[in-house]
Amino acid sequence: MTQLAAQEPVSAGPAGTPPPPPAKPARKRARLVGVDAARGVSLLGMITLHALYEADAAGRPTWSDLAFSGKAAAAFALLAGVGITFATGRRPVRRADAGPTVAMLAVRALAIGTIGLFLSGSDTVLNSVILPYLAVVFLLAIPLVFLPAWAVAVIGVALATAGPAANHVLLPHLPDPSLANPTFARLADDPVGMLTELSLTGFYPSPAWLAYMCAGIVIGRLNLAKVQVAAVLLAGGTVLAVAAAAASSFLLHRYGLAHIWAAQPASGLSVAQTDELLAFGGNGYTPSSTWWWLTIDTPHTSTQFDILGTTGIAVAVLGLMLLLGHVNVRGLRRLTTAVLGLLAAAGSMTLTFYAAHVMFINSDYDTYSATVGWLVQLIAVVLIAIAVRYTTGRGPLEAVVVALATRARRLAAAASPRPAAQAPAQPAIATARPEAAGAGVPSVAATATPAASTTPLR
Repeated sequence: MTQLAAQEPVSAGPAGTPPPPPAKPARKRARLVGVDAARGVSLLGMITLHALYEADAAGRPTWSDLAFSGKAAAAFALLAGVGITFATGRRPVRRADAGPTVAMLAVRALAIGTIGLFLSGSDTVLNSVILPYLAVVFLLAIPLVFLPAWAVAVIGVALATAGPAANHVLLPHLPDPSLANPTFARLADDPVGMLTELSLTGFYPSPAWLAYMCAGIVIGRLNLAKVQVAAVLLAGGTVLAVAAAAASSFLLHRYGLAHIWAAQPASGLSVAQTDELLAFGGNGYTPSSTWWWLTIDTPHTSTQFDILGTTGIAVAVLGLMLLLGHVNVRGLRRLTTAVLGLLAAAGSMTLTFYAAHVMFINSDYDTYSATVGWLVQLIAVVLIAIAVRYTTGRGPLEAVVVALATRARRLAAAASPRPAAQAPAQPAIATARPEAAGAGVPSVAATATPAASTTPLR
């Protein structure tokens, strides 16, 4: 768990008595347990989504699809923004620290992308491994760490509201995406085409996913230790999610469906494909046959209502996890501590668990039925997370990414000219284990500056 606390000297008491012991940063610890617990919820949701069926015998979305499709990945992207903020001191980065910060975040993004390309090359079940897409979004998010929170918020709102309209206009003029997993072979064969798909036309278009990052960066700069902030996040996220769903439902059923079906022949979709898009969601975008497609809010359609609704859900989940850390009711405190601890243990190493999950469902070991395979994975995640928490404290892939990012930061700092008289250093960010990083995503912290986590979810 990453604790953001300045180390201040403690003076001895009167008459040479030893200084009083420092107060335990319980509220900061609770805050970060809540962040990791929210990531743990999203991780388990992703596993549930991939392990169980998305449609029932009647062809309707199952409970797991309704609960987690599009929402787990969005939560990790938002939490990745929170992690970026923790990694950069929860304030705009100073010009003097620009080089080391950019190096740290860029190497983190490249490491995540490389892991994603390896997973994509071995994946035959999922055609939407998120890590390569997330790496692009991480790179695009680097300039945001230099901006004040209000500017990041303005950019996020613009991306969430105007981004889908811009994509609707641009999409017909861009190459059709292959929707195959990005691999090293594809990158070598058609780098421009693959980068275009990773940033604009693929499953996770950058404008939408950068909006989640913006929300996370703004939230990460709040005082998450306060119970009032947690309550506002829970209430505000709930209101946003409900309002987005209600507005989408009204516009779609009152006006949108008639226009969508009238323009269906020009959409390039069959009737069955149109029904599926309306019920289950898309592959990152909607057809350009009519603007009324932007009134839907189904998963992975990247419409305004999809982005705003999933952002609201992610914010509400984070607020709830933070709020549970403040429960002091006798009898409930022990229960909430245990639940948050389990979720946080899983959420502290989501990069490792995501990679293991992808490898498992593509292996000969996954011979179970859907439900049994789901339970096996959930139990394995919980047991391994607890074991790691009380031993090494960090997942293997998190350790690799942290080591690379830390090395890059130190090399850049050594190469950067420093002024003779420096301003007081920013408070150090001490790291305890397990640390809370941002998936959107897996938590991976650097030493003095824990880096943002990475998001590996659909």
